Amino acid sequence: MLSRRRSSPADMLGGPGPDDPTLRSILTIAARAPDHRRVTPFRFIVFEDAARERFGKALADVFSANNPDEPEERVAKERARFLRAPVVIAVISAVDPEHRTPEWEQILTAGAVCQNMLLGASAHGFAAQWITEWYAYDETVLAALGLTGQEKVAGYVYIGTATEEPKERARPDLNKIVSQFPA
Repeated sequence: MLSRRRSSPADMLGGPGPDDPTLRSILTIAARAPDHRRVTPFRFIVFEDAARERFGKALADVFSANNPDEPEERVAKERARFLRAPVVIAVISAVDPEHRTPEWEQILTAGAVCQNMLLGASAHGFAAQWITEWYAYDETVLAALGLTGQEKVAGYVYIGTATEEPKERARPDLNKIVSQFPA
């Protein structure tokens, strides 16, 4: 039920993750986001199996270079970031500045893709979390991902099986955020 959807922290995700047909279905659901004039201002980078470890090494190397005084335990935490879930998907916002669709609408599409991915994972019985963290903004990491031009990381979506139920949190009070346009 959508009214009960919650994110499971990446640290609380384990195996199994989605198999290939299920992952393809989740990505198909994600890509069904509203997309004004079919510009498709997004793309996916999937990290599974050994790719998670390789990218973790790259993160640790960049983190060490940027923070040479940090202890090895902290570097090890960065190395293990992509091992928190069986599947991690980078959703890349790929705005086309030449397209007639306003940039803001293209950016919103990438956000809708991330939300759809969370819903798709949930629909298939998996838990997920959409996060960015420092490596979504680091120029060296973005270059390692092969981002070009105006591309940015809209988020990393971690998908797996919840190892425990996520804690409920306070939700917005609709009385404080909903108004009616005066008649």
